[in-house]
Amino acid sequence: MLWPAAFLSLRLTMTSLLLNVLDLSESKSHQAENGCPDSCFCSENVDGVLVVRCSNMHLIGVPRGLPNITQHLYLDNNLLVTIPSDSFVGLPLLFELDLSHNRLVHLEPGAFLGLAGSLSRLDLSSNQLETLDPMVLGDLSAQTNLSHNPWLCDCRLQLSMPQLLLDPSSLAEVVCNNSEPEELGAQGMPFILVAADLDFCAALRRTTDVAMLITMFGWFIMVISYLVYYVRHNQEEAICHLEYLKSLPNRQGGIINS
Repeated sequence: MLWPAAFLSLRLTMTSLLLNVLDLSESKSHQAENGCPDSCFCSENVDGVLVVRCSNMHLIGVPRGLPNITQHLYLDNNLLVTIPSDSFVGLPLLFELDLSHNRLVHLEPGAFLGLAGSLSRLDLSSNQLETLDPMVLGDLSAQTNLSHNPWLCDCRLQLSMPQLLLDPSSLAEVVCNNSEPEELGAQGMPFILVAADLDFCAALRRTTDVAMLITMFGWFIMVISYLVYYVRHNQEEAICHLEYLKSLPNRQGGIINS
């Protein structure tokens, strides 16, 4: 009489599998209704906030068609090399963006366009970023993790840092892999320590000043050359005109005598 128990166990197992299939079907239906990309998983947390997870999907680009109500977007552990401009336009509610553990080497100007009013947390850690252009950030002011990147500590990075609220826990890991100019000797040191004492933009300003002086000197030479040419040209015309005037009385006298 053991078979009724086995039958009951089989029925419970079948019921459980059926419920799992129904849950999966409802989940896929929910994702389709919210326009969730195939390479991502969309869900709502207890507060009704939409979370989009596209982690570990071997992505080489930011997915298209992300729901415009997305507030948390996880693109970590993929194969992203660059973030083109306008990649996140249409996500006005985006609060958190995780781009960590990719292969990022370049962020195009306008990469975070449209996020200045909403983005509060940005993770760019564990990539291959060397520098950060202020044009990339625009008006963005988010708490940012920049740790574990081979940073070239230069003027652009020094100008970009004040715009961001660096994650305090990651400050010691934002290390200069090299510096520009190299003689500043910042290699291997946390950027937060050297940036307080070193002016990475001083050399650039000196170079700019020298270039401006050379340009001004070039313009000065051009003006002087033109003035010399103008004076000589007019001097020759003046001499010719004077000779002509001197010859007028003799001609008049010749006419009268004849």
